[in-house]
Amino acid sequence: MYDPIVPLFPGLPGGPELLIVLFVLVLLFGANKIPKLARSTGQAMGEFKRGREEIEEELQEGAEESSSETSTAETTETSTADTSTAETEKTS
Repeated sequence: MYDPIVPLFPGLPGGPELLIVLFVLVLLFGANKIPKLARSTGQAMGEFKRGREEIEEELQEGAEESSSETSTAETTETSTADTSTAETEKTS
């Protein structure tokens, strides 16, 4: 009747699991290529981070530009309304 929920990933790998993963990596890539692999992975992560930051900056600039355009349009509408009200009062 009671069906417990079993997580797909119970947790992060601990000591023995981590050693097995490292051993498999050494077997697959060799001891000489692991530092090169780690270095290239780090460089790729750095490039990804820089690209993400550039996109975030562009989005912020776009948001600032659209908000300044909105405030400029509101100011123009307000001044146009004030001018037309003043002209109406002069003609009356």
